[in-house]
Amino acid sequence: MLSRLRRYRTLKTLRHHGLPDHLWRRLRKQLFLLHNLSTREAVELRELTTLLLHEKAIHGVQGLEMTLEMRAVIASQACLMILELDFSSFKGWKELIVYPGALKVQRTVTDEFGISHEQASPLSGESWQNGPLILSWDDVERDSYRRHPGSHVIIHEFAHKLDALNGRVNGMPPLHPDMPVEKWSKTLSTAYEHLQQQLYKRKQSINPYAATSPAEFFAVLSEYF
Repeated sequence: MLSRLRRYRTLKTLRHHGLPDHLWRRLRKQLFLLHNLSTREAVELRELTTLLLHEKAIHGVQGLEMTLEMRAVIASQACLMILELDFSSFKGWKELIVYPGALKVQRTVTDEFGISHEQASPLSGESWQNGPLILSWDDVERDSYRRHPGSHVIIHEFAHKLDALNGRVNGMPPLHPDMPVEKWSKTLSTAYEHLQQQLYKRKQSINPYAATSPAEFFAVLSEYF
């Protein structure tokens, strides 16, 4: 009964809040991540995009006005990550905040001598486990319309949202039924340790930020993929 009711609500949302054809065609043409979709994938992605736009509040701050196209640019690329999953993969949060440019975050950092320092860092995005997802529109534009291999702020931050579904942000998102947890953990750990060894030997193959933690490793690899 619940599944039938959920399906009815989904169909109602798609019927009444569908993306305009001209906008979807423009997204398919301009966003390089959407170029190689099959017909089936394009249809499913459009549906997921519609659901995300309807169910998540996406708004700008600091004077940034979010048009439907800007919101769809974010939603369509984010939904690529759940194309073979389910929309429930983005459950547990409601709000996406978009800044015009990099956001400045003030944090207390403790150095190797145990001394605390106040540090202001510019960020292109941030994902809070039980809170909103934050993006810089400048970085969204840069990554969406021009190729920057290994750099895509939308993919990175939404990867953290998937990762958090298991209760911890640790590089272990929910897996398909045919993917053994043990194999995933061993493969991820081995690759993560290999990256750290490479960086120790001053060999840089991917963004060194991936070596910060298993969670960042998963998010950065999602960008490269």
